[in-house]
Amino acid sequence: MIALRRREYENTHLKRALKERYSFPNIIGRSERMVRTLDLVAQVASSRSTILITGETGTGKEIIAKAIHANSARADQLFVAVNSGQLPPDLLESTLFGHTKGAFTSAMQSKKGYFEVADKGTIFFDEIGTIGPETQIKLLRVIQEKEFTPLGSTAPIKVDVRILAATNADLHQLVKEGKFREDLYYRLNVINIALPPLRDRKEDIPLLAEYFFTYYCRENGKYLDPNGRSVLHFQPEALQVLMEHNWPGNVRELENVVERAVVLATDASVPIDVLPEALLEANGVRLQRSESSPLSPDATLFQIVNDYERRVIIERLEQANWSQTEAAEGLHVPLSTLNQKIKRLDIKIRKKGE
Repeated sequence: MIALRRREYENTHLKRALKERYSFPNIIGRSERMVRTLDLVAQVASSRSTILITGETGTGKEIIAKAIHANSARADQLFVAVNSGQLPPDLLESTLFGHTKGAFTSAMQSKKGYFEVADKGTIFFDEIGTIGPETQIKLLRVIQEKEFTPLGSTAPIKVDVRILAATNADLHQLVKEGKFREDLYYRLNVINIALPPLRDRKEDIPLLAEYFFTYYCRENGKYLDPNGRSVLHFQPEALQVLMEHNWPGNVRELENVVERAVVLATDASVPIDVLPEALLEANGVRLQRSESSPLSPDATLFQIVNDYERRVIIERLEQANWSQTEAAEGLHVPLSTLNQKIKRLDIKIRKKGE
């Protein structure tokens, strides 16, 4: 009984935290385009309609989907995210609709699909344009009939699931090319929420940077004021580069830049030379970097050496797409030595491709 009550408390606490995290005030954006977009999101969140979220990679489509769910009547039910592009067609169908025991060679037991798991809740399809023709037909049936049939079964299952979908592709163009069903497109595109790229809302960059500074300072346990907010800020020269950058990776790219700044910061005022070299070069900025980077006028030799070593290792890791093995080879040190230095210098390792 105690374990059950504890689990109920944890579930309630988690749901409350998610709702607070994805409440509309926590979605950063004060530009005119973003305000209009968030007004639309607030207006449609409580409806039962299917919504198509469009925008370039890194614009925050899943965050918007979670905000819609968190502010809907389904907020206390599950939000299930499906990355359509990462699953082969046969596995995607099994994942979505489930299967019975013996439905295929490796089906040793029956398994529920995401649609059944998400009943009464929300299912979010990321990169919906990548799903194959057969899955498109079955998805259309779920939308129209509110039912599906697991693989290997003949008995349909009724579900009440709200569908949110996102894409960085032009679905209308895919329809013209015969790669996406027209009837499914119109079923998904009942309400379209188009997220602007970061280059079209650059006035939001300082706000986003402030938000990410606080988030990653908390993650790293440093540069926080008594209220738990970051004291870091970009120097005017560095902020100007950020404002002039084209941001092909959108908000996700900015987040990576700020996380790097938190790791490399030696003072509350973050200088331009902390920005990634690739970003500086893309904006025509070339710096004459010194052989050492003093932390402060009275920094010890140990602090200076540690700071410089940290910068060199992080830059080499970035060049190696965060492969520690490749970075160690490039630095001509054993992998064990590099790992010891990473641990000693408290360098946060990212996954490849992040």
